[in-house]
Parts: sequence; structure tokens; C-alpha cells
Amino acid sequence: MIRIRRLDSTQPDFEAQLAELLAFESAQDPKVDTDVAAILADVRARGDAAVLEYTRRFDRLEAASVGALEVPRAELNRARNRIPGARRAALDTAERRVRAYHQKQLARSWRYRDGEGTLLGQRVTALDRVGIYVPGGKAAYPSSVIMNAVPAKVAGVREIIMVVPAPGGERNDLVLGAAAICGVDRVFTIGGAQAVAALAYGTATIPAVDKIVGPGNAYVAAAKRRVFGVVGIDMVAGPSEVVVVCDGTTDPDWVAMDLFAQAEHDELAQAILITPDAAFLEAVAASMTRQLAALPRRDVIAAALSRRGALIKVRNLNEACALVNRMAPEHLELSVRKPDALLPKIRHAGAIFLGSHSSEAIGDYCAGPNHVLPTSRTARFSSPLGVYDFQKRSSVIRVSRKAAARLGAVAAELARGEGLTAHAISAEYRMKDLDAKPQSRKGK
Repeated sequence: MIRIRRLDSTQPDFEAQLAELLAFESAQDPKVDTDVAAILADVRARGDAAVLEYTRRFDRLEAASVGALEVPRAELNRARNRIPGARRAALDTAERRVRAYHQKQLARSWRYRDGEGTLLGQRVTALDRVGIYVPGGKAAYPSSVIMNAVPAKVAGVREIIMVVPAPGGERNDLVLGAAAICGVDRVFTIGGAQAVAALAYGTATIPAVDKIVGPGNAYVAAAKRRVFGVVGIDMVAGPSEVVVVCDGTTDPDWVAMDLFAQAEHDELAQAILITPDAAFLEAVAASMTRQLAALPRRDVIAAALSRRGALIKVRNLNEACALVNRMAPEHLELSVRKPDALLPKIRHAGAIFLGSHSSEAIGDYCAGPNHVLPTSRTARFSSPLGVYDFQKRSSVIRVSRKAAARLGAVAAELARGEGLTAHAISAEYRMKDLDAKPQSRKGK
């Protein structure tokens, strides 16, 4: 039988148990942070030499230069061509669907004139260069390439630099092939904090980028946190999460496997079922016990469920929705007969899957929306990765001569109230200009 905590919202100590379930120590290990700070400083000071040294030490990869760690375009194309037909077709389908979805997100420039002729607007432009970090080593994640590269391409980013560790020199065809499919411009087989440092500060070989996106281990997360401000970052992500809300109408085997799918990420992943149906909760628990033994990552799943998983009995679906909003999960499955009736009650979730056929696994790979999502309750204030993360906005202002007088008076009044005299005088100069004769200004 799987060890997983059971909670009931009618229990007197439910709030205390819930707080314990949701508590996650996200503070960085002081030693990790200290090590990362040293690596960042070293790469900033020594550039390529430091990158080579850390790649040799951590990835057991010898190279004469950082240039030798770059994967040529021809090799990316060969990797794509080596991918077996069905898997290559799946990658192509996923890329196409993700691109179609993200094209809907494109922000566009706009402008208007007010009644006094002042032109106001917003100019939208893409970032020049971004860095994509793709994890490597224990597993291959071509889906991470797609989810990070495609929105950048759709946004119009001029150059995408991808870094991916290749421990022992082993290069993964799926990851490199996905880079070719998505149009990544340059790929370097480096990883860890040293890769983040190279992207942030630039070296003789690796150009500095404007923003770094993509998941990684604790060292990568700490490095991204530290270089923020020098470059932009997408987020500092925590362990993956899913909350499944069910009314008892979904096949218990489906729900059990959805919980497993999240738990198999790692031992810190969180998988929670919320239901008002006690009999259904027990059916899911029995299914989990029956199905676990057949899964290759059963030890990881069991560890995650015993540490951070839960089966929660609630009074009704309204209470379930209230709990969801408190949890603000990365993934939410509304596996109920009428999910559209519950959707308006959900305010905080990274991705919301409607109905029993909408598995989170499909969202991870090929539904279309991005799978880079806010974790650790940050869905309360942040959003999935998207095209908007690779675009920036500039305000456009052209004040007419007539409006300069009226708006200048407003600005001067507020500026003097703030004690900023030069601001006030600057605005007042334009007010006086209204009384000047146009021809006298031309004669000066």
C-alpha cells in the first residue's frame, strides 16, 4: 500500500495539516549559493577558461576550447534526421501546435491621438538575444526546447543561444534535433551555473544575452537568481505540482496515473487529489497501490507521494475550488462532469485542464500552451511563459504645441508639489512657447 497522507476538511486539525502539506522550504542551501557565487565571479573574470575548467570538472568533458563545445548546424540537422520516424513526427506536431497557440499571444504596437492632438502609443519590440537552458544528464527534455524556443521565435527574437550539459560528452539526438526543428541559432554543450554565467556576462566565444529562460537544478536556479538584473529571467521554479479536483465520475485508474505522472518528476514533486466522494478517494488509493509496481520510476513516485502527496476529502466542489485558490497550483485538473461550471471559481492556477480527457501529460508535450508554469504558489501573481516574455514595450509620446501649455501647467503644479523645480521649469518653458510667434522662433 502506498504511503500518502489523508486529509478531511471536517477534521478539527485540518488547517494545521493543510499548512504542513503546503509548506515547502524554498530557501536556497547556503553552500549552494556560496558555490554558485564563486562560479559566477570566476566566469565573469576568466571567461572561456573558467567555463572549460568547470565543464571538465562537473561534466567530465574535455575540450580544447569553448568553440569546440558548440554543436555545428550540420550536426543539429543530422541529429534531427536520426530521430526515428514516429518520434520525429511527434516532435514536429508538438512544435506546430505550440507555435500556433503562441502566435495568438503576439502583442502589437498601437497609438492614438487625444482631443488636443497629442500622440500617445506603445511600441512593441522583441528582445535581441535570449539564452535557453535545457537540462541534461539524467534525462532528455526535447519538450523544454520546444516550450522555450518557440515563443521566442514567434516573438521575433533575433538570436537564440541554447546551452545543454553533455556529461561525458554524450549528446542527445532528441534534444539537438528539437533545437534544429525550432530554429535555435547556436547550441553549446555546457551546463550548470557556469553556463548561466556565460550567458549573462558573455565570454570571448559565447555572446551575452538579454534574458535567460529554462529549468535546471538547484545550482542553475541559484545562478539565475543571482544574475537577475544583469539579465532578465523567466522565473526561479520550484518542484512540479498537480492538483486534481474530481467529482467521482472519472475512472480511478486515470486519476491515479495522473498523480503518478506528476510524482515521477522527482522526490519533491507534489500530487494532490481533492474530492467530496469518500468512496472514490478509496478507489483511487486502491488503484495507486495496484498500478505502481509496473512503473519504472516507482521509487521516485512513492517517495514524492509519501513526502508531499495527499488525498483530501472535502464537503463539496465549492470547497474544493476554495482550496485550489489557496494552493495556487502549477497544474490543475478539473476532472468533473461539468468543468465549465467550476472554471469561474478558479482564480489561481498556472494551467487549468477541463474535463476527464484533458490529462496534464498532454499539456506537457503537445496541447499548445506553454508547460513552463509558476510553481510554489506563485500562480497567485505570475503567468505561464509566453511570447510576452520575449517582447518589451516602449511608450511613445508626442505632445502637441497646444497641449504642451495645458499639460505643462499640470506637470509644473505637481512637480513643485514634489519639490522638483527643474521639472516644473522644463514644463513651463513649453507653456511660454505657445505665446511666441512661430516666425520669431524661426528667426533665431
